[in-house]
Amino acid sequence: MSAVAPSGGSVVVEPAPQLIGHLAVPGDKSISHRSVLIGALCDGETRVTGFGRSADTESTIAAVRALGIEVYEHGDDTLRVFGKGLRGPTAPGAPIDCGNAGTLVRLLTGILAGQAGHDFELTGDGSLSTRPMGRIAEPLGRMGARIETTDGRLPMAVHGQELRGIDYALPVASAQVKSCILLAGLLAEGETTVVEPAPTRDHTERMLAAAGAHVAVRPTSVTIRPATSLSLGEVEVPGDFSSTAPFVVAATLVPGSEVHIHGVNLNPRRTGLLEILERMGAKITVYNRREIGGEPGGDLEVHSAPLVGTAVGAKEVPLAIDELPLFALAAACARGESRLTGAEELRAKETDRIEATVDALRAFGVRARARDDGFTVTGVPTRLRGGRMTSRGDHRLAMLGAVAGLASREGVRIDDAEAVAVSFPGFFSMVDALRRASVVVEDERR
Repeated sequence: MSAVAPSGGSVVVEPAPQLIGHLAVPGDKSISHRSVLIGALCDGETRVTGFGRSADTESTIAAVRALGIEVYEHGDDTLRVFGKGLRGPTAPGAPIDCGNAGTLVRLLTGILAGQAGHDFELTGDGSLSTRPMGRIAEPLGRMGARIETTDGRLPMAVHGQELRGIDYALPVASAQVKSCILLAGLLAEGETTVVEPAPTRDHTERMLAAAGAHVAVRPTSVTIRPATSLSLGEVEVPGDFSSTAPFVVAATLVPGSEVHIHGVNLNPRRTGLLEILERMGAKITVYNRREIGGEPGGDLEVHSAPLVGTAVGAKEVPLAIDELPLFALAAACARGESRLTGAEELRAKETDRIEATVDALRAFGVRARARDDGFTVTGVPTRLRGGRMTSRGDHRLAMLGAVAGLASREGVRIDDAEAVAVSFPGFFSMVDALRRASVVVEDERR
């Protein structure tokens, strides 16, 4: 396998006879974003360890620096953020480039909406500029914010205003939209309540509470009161579950595998894929459970196992939203039919992930059909044929291709493979190292 994408942007992932080994993935991307953004609103220094460095989180560092916040970097995974308080950010006089980071642009907009007297412009790359921003502009407008989008998308102007708290029911379950409103609520007059149609990841609520904000969490809603000051001190970032998931699926699909993954974020609002895979027959054990940076964490032991098809509905979608392409791949190697419904949100990601996932599976010889809100996959419990696919610039699709290559008969060529750098720059090197170590183990057993 090519550990590094050549200049043409393609990587070939060869089949693995088995996968044996121990690994640890980089820090959680969602928490890394929030540690810098909330750290910027704190009084004084926030020290971040285990920071998940990627193109997306680099964009967040650059964005807060543009707002006048000092961020010192110590090695790859340690940062010191010197916050200037809740109303410390200042307008840079130039657009703030959010790159490809949807989390950044939506959370940052909530922060900037309450910076009264300051005007900001947010931009992004071609992919981010296609994603809907009306879903944050509308509730922020109710709070008194002045947000000007470009036909509901980027570029977007944010004119800081005095805000008022609101009660808002999310039309679609979205942790990014919820977090945007809660961050604006820190700067608003009165309480702000967000009601969720289904539970979504709660990293923002956890970190704000740790920083001293008044946050009330109920089964279907979150309420925040305005704050006068915040202080985080230190944030330890656990391993990213979304970066763990490809290795969990690969170890499940490649016969004879045993993979241990250490220090993983096991927040139940992130780990829906584990429940789905276990329902399909996967052999996954969680051990050494512990708290890591205020989040549930632990280690995973994954053994290969035969799978059966299953149905995933709307209630499970928010808990596995980033891993649903990997569910499709697991379904392709399972006995029987699998269905995904209630996942319209996948069409508004870096790509239309419903169409992109189905197209990738078909390239490997899998019977798959797209639906308006999901897909249907008819699995065959044998190794995939393999083939060639393009990531379409989507890091999740590039990872799907790598796992498919490991579990295939002929290998998989992934075009535009460098897209993985958005969330996991060292992904292909880690895949390569695990595969090579597994080949050595097999040779020693002979």
